[in-house]
Amino acid sequence: MFQDDLLKGKRALITGGGTGLGKSIGRRYAELGADLIICGRRVEKLQETKEVFQRDIGATVTIHQCDIRDPDAVEAMMSDIWSSGSLDILVNNAAGNFIAQTKDLSHRAIDAILGIVLHGSAYCAVACGRRWIEANRPGVILNILTTSALYGAAFQVPSAMAKAGVASMTRSLAVEWGPKGIRSVAIAPGPFPTEGAGSRLRPDDLDDFPMADDIPLRRVGEHSELSNLAAFLVSEEAGFINGEIVVIDGGKSLQGVNGSATQSMQNWDDTKWASIAEKTRGR
Repeated sequence: MFQDDLLKGKRALITGGGTGLGKSIGRRYAELGADLIICGRRVEKLQETKEVFQRDIGATVTIHQCDIRDPDAVEAMMSDIWSSGSLDILVNNAAGNFIAQTKDLSHRAIDAILGIVLHGSAYCAVACGRRWIEANRPGVILNILTTSALYGAAFQVPSAMAKAGVASMTRSLAVEWGPKGIRSVAIAPGPFPTEGAGSRLRPDDLDDFPMADDIPLRRVGEHSELSNLAAFLVSEEAGFINGEIVVIDGGKSLQGVNGSATQSMQNWDDTKWASIAEKTRGR
């Protein structure tokens, strides 16, 4: 689909790059010639991904253990990265989410999601943007959202709130930093199953409601479809795309925001929700 050297000479940082969608995007960037930097909280996952990419692709991969909820940790990571050269691409991918009745959420549960998704994305964007502007260099910020950022999501309110904030940041920075040569774009994926998200958002109790039934194309997304889109948007071929949020969900959001699984959850009683909380705790 692309020239093999589409991202050659580009340095890209992907937050949450050791697992899930971040890992898939990182693999594609590496295949297209980018020098890859991945960060996350679990160094063992980062190291495992680095070794796989080096073995399979011969990729140049650097890892940073970093909790992006901590602004000092983000600043230290960015300083270390810039000590060997500027970034060209930032992918704000790190996220957290779970299903729960909003009335039962503690402030710690709310803060945990806002801290990763909203605050962490903002810390990374500002840290990169400041350095690009000071050095008079261009850059690209790609924010990975969900369709809940545009339409909301019952029983996932903190994540929807946080992603909506990142969507607003995408459009705001596109205008403020566009004159500096810094583009800001976003992807809002629909269902792209990952092991981590699946265990927290699709417990066994929803097996009677196949995810694909709520999608007009009657299938979930392939990681390669999302990672190719992510590669295009940060490439020079997309140089005039700025402030755009691209939905990739097989038409799900056009069919209706709330699918059959969400409608089922509206009828769960407190006993059922307690069972769900126990099953998803610690995942």
